[in-house]
Amino acid sequence: MDLSNLKPASGSKHNDFRRGRGHGSGNGKTAGKGHKGQKARSGATRPGFEGGQMPLYRRIPKRGFTNWNAKEIVAVNVSKLEVFDDGAEVTIEALKEAGIVKNPKDGVKILGNGELTKKLNVQANAFSATAREKIEALGGKAEVI
Repeated sequence: MDLSNLKPASGSKHNDFRRGRGHGSGNGKTAGKGHKGQKARSGATRPGFEGGQMPLYRRIPKRGFTNWNAKEIVAVNVSKLEVFDDGAEVTIEALKEAGIVKNPKDGVKILGNGELTKKLNVQANAFSATAREKIEALGGKAEVI
C-alpha cells in the first residue's frame, strides 16, 4: 500500500464535478437549474406540495381507524395437525418447527376445520369448541396455556 494507490471508500463521494464554476466546467452559469422559475431558486417546496392546490393526501377521504390494542391471533386448523405422529406433544414451538406457524405474534388458536385421525396432546392459547371435541374424541388433550 502506498499513497499512489489510495482511493476514497465506495459511495463516499457523491459529486465528481463542482457546480457553477464557469462555462468550461460544463455546469456553469445556471448550475444545472435552468432559467428562473421556482425550482431555480433557493428554498424548494416540500414533497407533496402542489402549488397551492389541495394536495392529494388531503383530497382522499380518510376512513376507519387502527386499533392499537388488537391481538393478532394465528389460526391453525385441526387438519394441519396430521403431520405430527400419533401420541405427540404439540406445542407452539413444535408448530413453528413443523412450518405450520411462522410467527405466532399474540397467540395460536386451534380451529376445528378438517379431520383429525391421531391422538395428540395439543397446547395452544385458545381452542374452538369443535376443535376441542375432535381432539378429545380421539383420546387427546386440549390444554390452554
